Amino acid sequence: MSQVKQNDKVKVHYTGKLSNGEVFDSSLDREAMEFQMGQGQLIPGFENGILDMKLNEKKTIVIPADEAYGEVRQELIQEVPNDRLPPEIKPEVGMGLVSTTPEGQEIQLVVKEVKENAIVVDGNHPLAGKELTFEVEVVGIN
Repeated sequence: MSQVKQNDKVKVHYTGKLSNGEVFDSSLDREAMEFQMGQGQLIPGFENGILDMKLNEKKTIVIPADEAYGEVRQELIQEVPNDRLPPEIKPEVGMGLVSTTPEGQEIQLVVKEVKENAIVVDGNHPLAGKELTFEVEVVGIN
């Protein structure tokens, strides 16, 4: 029976949960996720967790934050004066914004706080700082 190795193309069904049990993503109601091992397409803890799994094997993988989306980086949380926002923007907590760096790279931001003259935005991945649990089933190995 084949096992998942580096450079294999792998298909998995998964359900991702936070430590409180809240589901943040699942492939069960769509096509299985397909990817190639060792290409850096997925968080390191996920790839490490499915390495050596067998076809049709099911497993629960617990991934600490440092092997998932990393710890929350305080330097990615910034206050932006309202006069730097486009006038049509009416910021609300939880709203997603996109900023562009001087190099042209787009950065996804989330409004964390709305103050009288400024907003606080967070450029961290929404799952940064969180331990993640994945229930995984390998459904294809090539």
